[in-house]
Amino acid sequence: MHKLDTIVREYHWGSRTALARMRGEPSPSAVPQAELWVGAHPDDPSRLAGCDVPLDAHLAADPAGLLGPDSLAAFGPRLPFLLKVLAVDAPLSLQVHPNREQAVVGFAEHGYRDDRPKPEVLVALTAFETLSGFRRPADTVALLDELDVPSLGEMRAALSVGDTWSALRWALHNADGALVAEVADAAVRVPALAHVVELAKAYPADAGVVAALLLNAVRLRPGQAVYVGAGVLHAHLRGTGVELMANSDNVLRAGLTTKPVDVDAVLSLVERDSGPAAVLDGDGDGPLRTYRTPESEFRLHAVRPGAVLPGGGPQLLLCTSGSVVVSRDGDEVVLRGGESVFLPHSANAADVTGAGEAFWATTNLA
Repeated sequence: MHKLDTIVREYHWGSRTALARMRGEPSPSAVPQAELWVGAHPDDPSRLAGCDVPLDAHLAADPAGLLGPDSLAAFGPRLPFLLKVLAVDAPLSLQVHPNREQAVVGFAEHGYRDDRPKPEVLVALTAFETLSGFRRPADTVALLDELDVPSLGEMRAALSVGDTWSALRWALHNADGALVAEVADAAVRVPALAHVVELAKAYPADAGVVAALLLNAVRLRPGQAVYVGAGVLHAHLRGTGVELMANSDNVLRAGLTTKPVDVDAVLSLVERDSGPAAVLDGDGDGPLRTYRTPESEFRLHAVRPGAVLPGGGPQLLLCTSGSVVVSRDGDEVVLRGGESVFLPHSANAADVTGAGEAFWATTNLA
């Protein structure tokens, strides 16, 4: 096992307290801290503590031994997943991720960062608010009627025949600052659209504010999760959570950001029938709770002391509070909040003891 040194990414939407407190550092931090990356993505790989070797380079030296035959055969000589902690104090961009085929073409022809998809699952550590997937068209029509903004007539007409994608296209291509202001003023009267008022304050001339009318609002309690598959339009709003995804950084943005947007690319990737996101409570009543998704690259588990982690394939364990002790094959690693360990392929199980909470990332191969 190898304890890891990890990277914290700093973005304007990050928190000055969440990651600092988790890691036992001075709080508030000098700048917003948004993402803690744990894994082997080449943009910001974790490093083996004590020797400063990047995890991706470490895996490249012995992919069969460290990843195991099943992971190597399915995903090649790289860690198939990337583990993060997101600390969200302001809304993230309105975004979508490509599927496998789209990622391959996009990488070859359109400058995508990776040739891999980026499905993901996020487990809330605090109350967490996000927009994910389209609300049912009839429900959005009812909200628009309550909003009573005649300028949204074309969007309402598309929704009335069940065509959410055309409503999205209209919003992203036609909404301007005047319409955003009109929608925000009206949304003050509609409690279910309080998030739209907040988005308009942050991005007063952004068409993504109007597009957000179409999205399903999800409020997670700590321990609940949301799965975001390829083609699902989403935007995280606030909260702290652990996120596991395929090992990719492919993000296409449609708005709610100062970064470049590509509306037509987003429209080409959006899954037209992506309904409201399902909230996952996880399976298991003991020290191991599993959040199941259809993705083969990853599976996320919440871990408490007393858990036994079966061997097989590459694994990451991240402590999010307190401290835990991980023991396997006569080796022992102590983890405190924000610390992590890479467990290479082994037939033997690992034991977790201590008095903290952690998250365990594995592949999802049968």
